[in-house]
Amino acid sequence: MPLRSAARTNLVDLVIAQMESLIADGEWKVGEKIPAEPLLVEQLAVGRNTVREAVRALVHTGMLEPRQGDGTYVRASSDFGAAVQRRLRRAGAIEAYEVRASLERDAARHAAARRTEDDLVTLRAALVERDRAWQSGNIAAFIDADVAFHRTVADAAHNSVLADLYGHLSDALRETLHSVVAAPVPDAVRHQLDAHEAIVDAIEARDPEAAEAAVLAHLAEGMAALRDQPQDGTDDGMHTGGAAHV
Repeated sequence: MPLRSAARTNLVDLVIAQMESLIADGEWKVGEKIPAEPLLVEQLAVGRNTVREAVRALVHTGMLEPRQGDGTYVRASSDFGAAVQRRLRRAGAIEAYEVRASLERDAARHAAARRTEDDLVTLRAALVERDRAWQSGNIAAFIDADVAFHRTVADAAHNSVLADLYGHLSDALRETLHSVVAAPVPDAVRHQLDAHEAIVDAIEARDPEAAEAAVLAHLAEGMAALRDQPQDGTDDGMHTGGAAHV
């Protein structure tokens, strides 16, 4: 979606709306840096102050994050996602993991009951990509692929609210997952290939009970490892705890 020239009176609101659309549509992805201010001024055909006010407003909501000397990055895909992130920053790692686990369990059950053939193809492809990323040794790529796999399961549940909640939660947990992978546990616990294959097999078989059981099995390993990690109970608990499973 290209940027459009804003030619109305309430320029700041119009620019904010355009930026929100670019983020929501994935043109500006979570974790990526947005264009520099001079380029935004040129593309939007508005003044520097208008761009600064719009960016400042989105920083205030939590959708954007300025990094001194580096630029401004997308932190969340919506103001709701930003609110989820703010709440998670006040939570402990175990609390956040439990919420994610609940969503994954329900997503797998619904996916097993509602998945389409196209969903199944996408799930298999996501599983292959997850394993390929693991084999590459690229931690960032593995985290991205794991998050993408679980989002695909949530999408296959065909419940838009559940999918949105899971998407926002996984965005909020992404930074934490980089430290999570470094937890001192065996590689098999981090990778959990068999467990993830079991989830897809159960969804393919249209077996909600087996899908839930497969999710609970792999989550149990992650939760056990997470409980072995030190929890300091501060506001930064999300960034100090670790888990084996991502």
